[in-house]
Amino acid sequence: MRVIAGTAKGRRLRAPKGEHTRPTSDRVRESLFASLGDRVPDAVVLDLWSGPGTLGIEALSRGAARAVHVERDRHALTALRANLEATGFADRARVVSGDVDAFAAHPSGGPFTLVFVDPPYALDTPPVWRVLKRLLRAGALAEGATISVERQRSRHGPEPVTLPAGVAWDGARAYGDTILWRLVVDSDAPDAGAAGPGR
Repeated sequence: MRVIAGTAKGRRLRAPKGEHTRPTSDRVRESLFASLGDRVPDAVVLDLWSGPGTLGIEALSRGAARAVHVERDRHALTALRANLEATGFADRARVVSGDVDAFAAHPSGGPFTLVFVDPPYALDTPPVWRVLKRLLRAGALAEGATISVERQRSRHGPEPVTLPAGVAWDGARAYGDTILWRLVVDSDAPDAGAAGPGR
């Protein structure tokens, strides 16, 4: 894995040992950031289930102001800290060693304008929405913030069945069996029981 663009372009990134962490592939990362465009420079980034930090680090390389990475796997944390040092972004990033749910209950470092959500594919979507709802209730997500959620299309489908209160659908992009759902924080969005797009 390497940083694709920006000030750390070409810098090799360390992958964690073991099979518990699934870093976002270079192809998916490249397409994701091409689609984000001018949402990245000066963004305040939250990288949930961060793994080795590839998404947050890519954002920092492309001009994001700062990033908070949340991860609990010890192998992933070792790789994450090494990658931040190697790319020179340690001073613009904070690593939270712990559970994503616990962070969402008491978030700090926001309000965030760009959020990457890359949970284990085996994790159902409702617990992911619970995390977003807690962040929204705490005021940790800025109005208009972009949220990218990575899922396995064959397991979770091309679109979510429901959306959390306070977020609006902004489309999906598929890369093989990987699907990226894009949401936007919108205080006028319908409540959590509302059906998602196309369902």
